[in-house]
Amino acid sequence: MHAIKRTIVEAQTKFQHVEIMETPAYGKVLVLDGRIQSSQGDEFIYHEALVHPGMLAAETAPRSGLVIGGGEGATLREMLRYPSMTHAVMVDIDGEVVDLCKKHLPEMHQGAFEDARTELRHEDARAYLEKTSERFDFISIDLVEPLEEGPACLLFTKEFYTLVRDRLTPGGAMTMQAGMTKVGELGFFSAINRTLKEVFPVVAGYQTYISCFGTPWGFITATKKDRSHEAGPGRRRSAHRRPHQGLAGLLGRLHAPALLQSPQAHPGGHRRADPRRDRCPPADRHVEIEQSSSSPPPHRGGGSCCVPSAPSSRSSRLTSRET
Repeated sequence: MHAIKRTIVEAQTKFQHVEIMETPAYGKVLVLDGRIQSSQGDEFIYHEALVHPGMLAAETAPRSGLVIGGGEGATLREMLRYPSMTHAVMVDIDGEVVDLCKKHLPEMHQGAFEDARTELRHEDARAYLEKTSERFDFISIDLVEPLEEGPACLLFTKEFYTLVRDRLTPGGAMTMQAGMTKVGELGFFSAINRTLKEVFPVVAGYQTYISCFGTPWGFITATKKDRSHEAGPGRRRSAHRRPHQGLAGLLGRLHAPALLQSPQAHPGGHRRADPRRDRCPPADRHVEIEQSSSSPPPHRGGGSCCVPSAPSSRSSRLTSRET
């Protein structure tokens, strides 16, 4: 159960309902269509897991990157940690959400939008991939789950993943969030994994626990080239492949089990207090939001998933109630 201290901002954009709230346990949280997307307290777990395995899986030090979605700017932030990165494009169709995150969530983007290497575009990601001639060493897909008539509905298909593959450099890699991975709720993850295997020669899934979601969460990395035959010094990652600044915990003590099978994991840097001490109960798919009587209960968006075999959401759906 999450308690809400206050609603910082609430708006209905052209594409979705957005709320930015403050909670006692997790600080600020971003909520889209009634679903928690990330929280200030543990977003680093999600975004480090989303970005770094793919960055390290690329054949050479990534110089160009693309973020599809990623309104908070935290995925972009993690990509820009690499000194080799010279050009990072972020394509998010909902400019209103991005503007609200710029203003109210500086703790998450940490200035990534103002970085000289950043190119921010507000347009349909599929259309952008179809028309661009640019090729990227790394692509990260950080999208909400596909709701009927939602902005991401056409971005979870074989055709879209084929576009992503064709916009990668020969040694490039991609990563994406792939939904919850707890027992009995693997439909969405499994559907994405099967689809990606029809497009990429190498597909690897992994998971980590996201405290504010109350459930383990899945991610998938895919590459255009199978380098499993390589061994020895040829696979080692030199210093220029590592993030310029220390990570908060993905590849260190905090949640290293997510990547136990990765031969490319590197030691982490700074440590943060473990937010899982305040984890919410992983009970079923619904997480209740406890609304204080001093502030009105926020409106909740909704919608049914347009992928029949994948009914899960990026986080548990929120249900507000008066105390």
